[in-house]
Amino acid sequence: MLRDDLRTLWSEPRPPDAPARVWRDWALLAAGLCGVVLEATLREDLVWRPVAVVLAVWLCLLTLWRRTRPLAMVTLAFGSTMLLQAASLVAAPSEPVGLHTGVIVLALVYALPRWGSGREIVLGSGVIVAVCAVYAVTDETPAAEQVGGYVFLSLPGLIGAAVRFWGAARERQLEQVRSREREQLARELHDTVAHHVSAMVIRAQAGRVLAATDPSAAVEALEGVEEEGARTLEEMRAMVATLRDRRVGAELAPPAGVADLECLVRAPGGRLRVDLGLHGELDSLPPAVDAAVYRIVQESVTNAMRHAVGATEVVVRVTAERHTVRVSVRDDGQRTGRGRDGYGLTGLRERATLLGGTLRAGPGAEEGWHVEAELPRARSENGVHSRPRR
Repeated sequence: MLRDDLRTLWSEPRPPDAPARVWRDWALLAAGLCGVVLEATLREDLVWRPVAVVLAVWLCLLTLWRRTRPLAMVTLAFGSTMLLQAASLVAAPSEPVGLHTGVIVLALVYALPRWGSGREIVLGSGVIVAVCAVYAVTDETPAAEQVGGYVFLSLPGLIGAAVRFWGAARERQLEQVRSREREQLARELHDTVAHHVSAMVIRAQAGRVLAATDPSAAVEALEGVEEEGARTLEEMRAMVATLRDRRVGAELAPPAGVADLECLVRAPGGRLRVDLGLHGELDSLPPAVDAAVYRIVQESVTNAMRHAVGATEVVVRVTAERHTVRVSVRDDGQRTGRGRDGYGLTGLRERATLLGGTLRAGPGAEEGWHVEAELPRARSENGVHSRPRR
């Protein structure tokens, strides 16, 4: 069992979202260099001042690559301190060599399990343990203080591992949300295709029956087949590239749409008044867009009823334009901020993206929480359906 765990750890890849360098890196470097200058200037008992300053500056610079090269930075940092310890043993200075600013090495200890691969974590931990062992043998510090120092040194590593585990767990949860949203879209796509194909089959059968007695009716039936085929292709085009490798679920219940919003906002049990406004031509929306509008309103109203502090009303507006459908849901509660989206909003944003649209959610300028979505229509609204591409 232990061997399998070690093999799994060894093959663990690096996290995929490691930033190369951000403003915090420069702030940490500036703070470290300022500490080096102040300590080198103010400390009177400093031994080997030039060597100590160079080592401290070196450790500060290594933090710039702690995410992209965690193993190399840990090896260089602890290797340098071990060389300094060896030189101290030979020269036997009266006071310990080095600056207290060297504590910045804790950032490298944190970065090793946070951003390193499994192989880098194992090798880097071995380097740290080896250096600590050398210090334990050669340093005259009391054993209790040494143990306390090693525990203090290991804490950033434990925190880094915990943050990495938490981030991976959240990413798995978000991926499950995206997967469920894709599966639901796949079911709706199945319904859309089944509906249009059934209509095409009926029209084709009618045309075959009427072909001998009424050629004009047969031509009209063929035009209907062409129209239904073009509409089906347009409905599929926004989603099929993403969903073609996904398995279609077994539950094929027809999705709710804009026509069901009245029942949604009038459902009993809500503590808020919902002001629903529908504008524009909303009867001919493609099924995928129709269902997306309903889901956005449903999730947003539910969130307002659960989380809006001091709110009395939710204003819902759905506006159909020539090429887009806009959805706005706003409550009048206290203006609050959120650190990150919940899983419901994550699923809605995934759905909007798959349909070629956008969704934004956040606190309003003056009050409440606002959700704004813009979804493209899958076909033109000028009365002429586009023909399928050859």
